[in-house]
Amino acid sequence: MSEEKKGKNAGATEAVLKPDPSKEGDSIRISSEVIAVITSIISSDVPGVAGMSGGVVGGIAERLGRKDMTKGIKVHVDEDKVTIDLNIIVEYGVSIVEATDKLKKEVRTHVEKTTGLKVLAININVLGINLPEEEEEQEDKEKKDKEKK
Repeated sequence: MSEEKKGKNAGATEAVLKPDPSKEGDSIRISSEVIAVITSIISSDVPGVAGMSGGVVGGIAERLGRKDMTKGIKVHVDEDKVTIDLNIIVEYGVSIVEATDKLKKEVRTHVEKTTGLKVLAININVLGINLPEEEEEQEDKEKKDKEKK
């Protein structure tokens, strides 16, 4: 089986671009990790998005002092087309619909502009809400008060 067919069927980890079809054999390969890092950088600048959620494994890695820029991001590549899955945490009080719409628009624009790849879909899973510290402290206090009783 050729390398190209393996990549297609097994969930390719890189996109292959042929920027100039007249130049036989020339190509550019873009790793799915590069696309995930671009997505992470853009996501951190979108108002209302508190961060990415990498689940249990990502949380353990962070506690061990490793910063994973691609946590909560999965990139699926099919030749020159990309699908991006994001697991995010939103800020308390923001419109989830507005924040995710802005996130999708920004990620699509920057990934397509930077890589030249077509973003087919961006799937967003909102896994949590980031509460302001004051509210977290108040909730902790109320919980402790209940435990004392």
